[in-house]
Amino acid sequence: MKNEEKSLLLMKGIKKSFSNNHVLKGIDLDVRPGEVHVLLGENGAGKSTLIKILTGAYEKDAGEIYWEGQLVNINNPVDSMKLGIATIYQELNVIPQLKVYENIFLGRELKNGGKASLLNHKQMKERAKHYLQMLGQNPNLADRNLGELGIGQQQLVEIAKALTLDAKLIIMDEPTASLSATEVEQLYSTVEELTRKGIAIVFISHRLDEIKRMGDRITILRDGFKIETLPVKTTSTDKWIELMVGRTLDEKYPKQSFTVGNEGFRVENLKVKGSKHSLSFHVRYGEIVGIAGLVGAGRTELARAIFAADPKEDGKIFIDGKEVTIKTPRDAINAGIAFITEDRKNEGLLLDQPLDFNISLANMKSFQKNRLIDLQRIKHTAEDYIKELKVRPGDITLNARKLSGGNQQKVVIAKWLCTQAKVFIFDEPTRGIDVGAKVEVYRLMNQLVENGAIVLMISSDLPEILGMCDRILVMSEGQITADLPRREATQENIMKAATGG
Repeated sequence: MKNEEKSLLLMKGIKKSFSNNHVLKGIDLDVRPGEVHVLLGENGAGKSTLIKILTGAYEKDAGEIYWEGQLVNINNPVDSMKLGIATIYQELNVIPQLKVYENIFLGRELKNGGKASLLNHKQMKERAKHYLQMLGQNPNLADRNLGELGIGQQQLVEIAKALTLDAKLIIMDEPTASLSATEVEQLYSTVEELTRKGIAIVFISHRLDEIKRMGDRITILRDGFKIETLPVKTTSTDKWIELMVGRTLDEKYPKQSFTVGNEGFRVENLKVKGSKHSLSFHVRYGEIVGIAGLVGAGRTELARAIFAADPKEDGKIFIDGKEVTIKTPRDAINAGIAFITEDRKNEGLLLDQPLDFNISLANMKSFQKNRLIDLQRIKHTAEDYIKELKVRPGDITLNARKLSGGNQQKVVIAKWLCTQAKVFIFDEPTRGIDVGAKVEVYRLMNQLVENGAIVLMISSDLPEILGMCDRILVMSEGQITADLPRREATQENIMKAATGG
């Protein structure tokens, strides 16, 4: 282990409560220079709260924080940054209308002279190019508007921003969730280079394979307690899961097989606005159909066009053999289509509204009684879904913003279950969700299919696609390049089709 004798960061007995909800119950964490220290736990275990205390977003209720052996107080984000702590959040903290280099130096702009002097755009641009090149990106990206880039490249801009801080510790919260395979490999190389320089990484991930590859030590949290800190290389993933969830998971992908029936959903010659290609595919009852492909292949754009979240230039949509006219998302909902978006914070939820309102939002009409909203029925319905999906904390009066990312995703799913939809389009449904919660989502998909729903799943996680889908559509550059039945689907075949092979 690197630098075993000395801790860069030591957190002792950290406690934090929100009203009567005790989130952290005396957590200890020590991080050493030059190590990748993984935080693992189910959604709601306390990972995000611990990180927010470390970054100054929250104040701790009790406990001590030592930095390089000295007791410190972190009262706000500036205190954290001054120590040399940088954070890359799963949800991007960027301004799409600004240039890439402007985002990288946002709030820390370089100037020609004193406080009243003009900004030194040339120097910022040159330094931004240097850090982008370190991450394997084209340095000329520095002068483009950030909004023109894909989500994966925007994530790498966030990493470049952290590198400009000369940080001693970088916190990475699900940094690979939106990256392509090539970008993930580049991130691995970047992390290795950073740790060689003595920079510590606190790495939050639910992808056990990448934890095995990148991690040195792993601290496992459960229900606000630290359970154990273990060496990554000499312990098994099964052991981590058991400590994390307090039980063994017999099946990582609990796929059920059902009798495949008639066609239930069909897309015919659909052309996404701005695309050169039209797409056609179908989904039959009794099967889960996956859509795989690299970042930028057009998978999300296809889903958004089906749901009319974005305009389409041409194409027809059929449910049970009957064409449905969908010009707006409300038309899609009325036709029985549910779209679980990958961008839960901006598109899936109203963050400053309570859980019961969010869950009932897409189907508010069904809760009307004599032109009045039946608030009691909304409350009881929401409580049922919260219980069924194991949302934590389970208080329906809480605003969605106060939940962890994984629990927010469960609320998004509950919202669409509440519509009693016929067709469910899941776009990256397990992004940022822990192993135990993933299994719950997979079982829910099985249940939907068993109950006669159509399920279409978009995912960048190939093991997930292979583990849960009966048939896999592969996309590359806006077109479907393969339609693989389960027996022919391998990672090699999918990647060949995804890269235009």
